Amino acid sequence: MSSANQEPGSQQGPLRVLAVLPARLASTRLERKVLLAETGLPLFAHTASQVNRCDAIKRVLVATDGEEVMEWGTRLGIEVVMTDADHASGTDRVQEAVEQLDEAFDVILNVQADEPDVEPEDLRRLVRAFECETVEAATLATPLLSADDLASPNVVKVTRDAQGRALYFSRAPIPCRSHARDTDRAPAGAPLALRHVGVYAYRPAALARFCSLEKGALEVAENLEQLRWLEAGHAMTVVDAEHTPRGIDTREDYDAFVERHGRAHPTPTDPPIAPIAPRMESP
Repeated sequence: MSSANQEPGSQQGPLRVLAVLPARLASTRLERKVLLAETGLPLFAHTASQVNRCDAIKRVLVATDGEEVMEWGTRLGIEVVMTDADHASGTDRVQEAVEQLDEAFDVILNVQADEPDVEPEDLRRLVRAFECETVEAATLATPLLSADDLASPNVVKVTRDAQGRALYFSRAPIPCRSHARDTDRAPAGAPLALRHVGVYAYRPAALARFCSLEKGALEVAENLEQLRWLEAGHAMTVVDAEHTPRGIDTREDYDAFVERHGRAHPTPTDPPIAPIAPRMESP
């Protein structure tokens, strides 16, 4: 039963949170991008360091199919686990990594290893959604900033219901406007659609259930794996993020990251990445 001080459905005690960074070598548009190291450190290490700055996360590990990632992890003190090379998605790779562990967690974060600008505070917001015990899965979204974003198939849009749960994800402009001229501008006022940020969190049972589902017609049509969850009738909470991380999909994206990093850190290891060890339990 809930205590007098506790709202029904709220989580009791601190959440034990694991963050898994899937790091596949054979990426489609920029192969082996997680190993690019023109800053002096591989890309996945920058992402791991950012994720580790979120104090809501107890343990951070990288799930990879590449021995070179494992070697870098050993050198840098980053926990890395080997996974199958043939996974259909990063979520499946995360699930395999979780199955290798002998430690139980309340929430599993899936943060792509090519997201070095992910904000720790946004990860905290995502974790806080699970303080409500009825939340099984959640993701992040930010406002659409331009008409170009609304129209671009490379920017995934999401609409949500009055309770903050995803109604649909699409590469197309959604919702469709009744007048063509309305699509020439981004939505004004309360947004009808948001820009999806591809960071996910699941209860362990929900993650396992997701990976057991067959692809649905919507996922195939949009090439968006999160639609598998919705099409199967499950809810996904959409949490407002303050920042839109700039993922690394192309060589130009990586060059821009190197330039930003160089301005912020004059030397390649300024600041150095400290070993990313699991946080101790609070007494």
